[in-house]
Amino acid sequence: MSGLHIPIGTPDGSRTEHAENLLAPNPSAMTLDGTNTWVIGAGEEVVVVDPGPEDESHLQRVRDHLGERRVTEILLTHGHFDHSGGARRFARMVNAPVRALDPRHRLGDEGLADGDVVTVAGLEIHVHGTPGHSFDSLCFWLPADRAMLTGDTVLGRGTTIIARDGGLADYLRSLDRLRAAAESLEARALLPGHGPVLPDPIGALDGYIAHRRERLDQIRAAREQGARTARQIVTIVYADVDRSLWPAAEMSVLAQLDYLDAS
Repeated sequence: MSGLHIPIGTPDGSRTEHAENLLAPNPSAMTLDGTNTWVIGAGEEVVVVDPGPEDESHLQRVRDHLGERRVTEILLTHGHFDHSGGARRFARMVNAPVRALDPRHRLGDEGLADGDVVTVAGLEIHVHGTPGHSFDSLCFWLPADRAMLTGDTVLGRGTTIIARDGGLADYLRSLDRLRAAAESLEARALLPGHGPVLPDPIGALDGYIAHRRERLDQIRAAREQGARTARQIVTIVYADVDRSLWPAAEMSVLAQLDYLDAS
């Protein structure tokens, strides 16, 4: 990898040698700056990862940015709407199939699964199954750039919510797997689904793992103080977090309670 390009103030335009981000205009507390749409390839053919929500201006911007380059496939890191909502519309715009783990989000005959290798103009993209944020979460390893596209499994800042279609036990295993992969593959960057590029994969993953352990300890302590419901735990554990984020925090607490009760 010749190096990272990380624009100041926004992840839009962030890139490695073979991957470039086009930021969708859907910022929020949950999506940070917006959804990162990654264009992968260096020649006349490219793969597009996560077209984003069904936003015509964003989809047209991506299409215009491609110029004469042909999209061979559209890949989804997972099926949440902010990543997949525009996939079918974009597929019609560029005449390309949509590949995903969840059959409900596919358009075409082929899905995606752990261990698959997608090739575009000689460039390999290796699929890693990383359930947890959602049951169908995938990460994509780009060996040529030593970069991992992480979807919502690891964000550019903050931490990931465990959605109701995910699970904390799976998520912890996925973090451990990514940490081991980052070390063995000598990863140089994480390219997230939201937020800026992370140029220190080991540090980012160690931070994520430590944060999850800390949160579990805090929830155990809150229970010992008498908190019983997820909302009661949120008011204790997330007391210093903006209240607008409490509904998302409650979702994560429910996942952590499920994990602790199953342990």
